[in-house]
Amino acid sequence: MNNNWANRTIWTGDNLPIMRGMNDQCVDLIYLDPPFNSKTDYAAPIGSEAAGATFKDTWTLQDVAVAWLDLIEAKHPVLNRVIHAAMTPSDKSYLIYMAVRLLEMKRLLKPTGSIYLHCDPTMSHYLKLVMDAIFGRRRFRNEIIWWYRRWPAKHPNFQRMHDIVLRYSISEEATWNQLYDELSPSSIKMWKGKRRVDVKDTGTGRRHSITVTENSKGVPMRDVWDIPVVHPASKQSTGYPTQKPFALLERIIKASSNIDDVVLDPFCGCATTCVAADAHKRQWAGIDISEKAAQLVRQRIDDLTRKIIQRDDIPLRTDLGKLPKYNCKENKARLYGEQRGHCAGCGVHFEMRNLEIDHIIARTKGGTDHIENLQMLCGSCNRDKGDRGMEYLRVKLQL
Repeated sequence: MNNNWANRTIWTGDNLPIMRGMNDQCVDLIYLDPPFNSKTDYAAPIGSEAAGATFKDTWTLQDVAVAWLDLIEAKHPVLNRVIHAAMTPSDKSYLIYMAVRLLEMKRLLKPTGSIYLHCDPTMSHYLKLVMDAIFGRRRFRNEIIWWYRRWPAKHPNFQRMHDIVLRYSISEEATWNQLYDELSPSSIKMWKGKRRVDVKDTGTGRRHSITVTENSKGVPMRDVWDIPVVHPASKQSTGYPTQKPFALLERIIKASSNIDDVVLDPFCGCATTCVAADAHKRQWAGIDISEKAAQLVRQRIDDLTRKIIQRDDIPLRTDLGKLPKYNCKENKARLYGEQRGHCAGCGVHFEMRNLEIDHIIARTKGGTDHIENLQMLCGSCNRDKGDRGMEYLRVKLQL
């Protein structure tokens, strides 16, 4: 599917409506490093390249639209059970926030696509269940441990020195380029750096290893990655509070994409994913709520021949074909049957002539005229809702 946006585009704004405006199956690889629900507020140091970049990582149900949960309850029952298993309202609101975005990311990935979700032990156990519910347990590929060293903290626990990256694929045909670790000194000494292969003895049928003349590529890379954190004094440091090392993103991009593939980071922060994708000749797009992301990617890709596009609008999908007018007779008849004649707001039964078609997700928020984004409201509910979200209507109906 063709993209409906240009290569090297970075958006400023909420990633949910922006992703909703992107065409189906237009991305080869997604990496995301979202907030972790760590109950911490982050800010870049004054004087750093990222100065002014801040974000809150504490969640309440006021931070998410109740209508999102309504959508999940109606169309994703397994995912709904996972969210309701959350132990606290804060955890529940965070999972709702993540779930609606991960559903869009699945839609965006090509059949050969992969997604890498960066998290830490705060919510990784919940997020794995959410990913299982959305992508399927059979599509789970790796739980990668990013291990690093840093100054120890003073608390009565083992020192936490790792993050987690969950890797899922869309299908069995996902792009995969095997990466290798170096041979251990003992293996090099024993086999002189040559490659060992398994062969089958035609006489006995038994398998055994032999040394062949080709030099070994190393051993297939394991799922524990020893990569240093970004030191504040290093050249790649921007001062961004949650900056990830270039080597980490480089490894992910090499393993799960090829030259000219499309890489998306919907929480791009200081844009390390975009920088690494550009360095390895991939197409890319990034989204971040802060304008600092656009500034930093320009600073970090110091090449005037590479035009970087900054946008704050919502792309218009071009893959839906010519849709009928949203309030046409066919849509009205179908929705009336699906809702069994009940208003999606107040729930009262009406004759068809008394119900009006309304957008679930407003056009201004990336909603389309597709039947999946339509509902029927009575005239009173539709006027009360206006161009606002369903959460506004539900709260008003409870007053």
